[in-house]
Amino acid sequence: MNAKHLQTNLSLSADQLAQHGVVYQYITPDPQTYQTSLDHWKQQRNYIAQDQITLTPNTPNLETLLEKFSKEHLHTDDEVRYILSGSGIFDIRSIQDEWIRLTVHAGDFIIVPANMYHRFTLTDEKKIDAIRLFKENPSWVPIYRT
Repeated sequence: MNAKHLQTNLSLSADQLAQHGVVYQYITPDPQTYQTSLDHWKQQRNYIAQDQITLTPNTPNLETLLEKFSKEHLHTDDEVRYILSGSGIFDIRSIQDEWIRLTVHAGDFIIVPANMYHRFTLTDEKKIDAIRLFKENPSWVPIYRT
């Protein structure tokens, strides 16, 4: 994980992210063990559903999807991602309404809290494989910032 303020380019630690409400943990991406950690988070935070999303250059309508994700928005539920492979970029509005850029890679687990504005895009390789956790059946309802 690489986190920094976009305005100042200063790096942020997991503890500093937590001050903004963003949860970060590194979980070894070993298929034999990561599910135990995810199950712990599911129990602790009442996440009841889990699915997997894979985006690659061959994903149909990839650019249309990325355009939807890259617009500043929030959700009324936490946005939870565990990265299995590839990488992506979350830009998250801090509590001071400044952008924090969080680049995630395999093993990175993040929770963007409900009602926090953010946006997402892929890195140049345009590949990510991630597990998503939800408090309800999987749905992605963005509320765009106007």
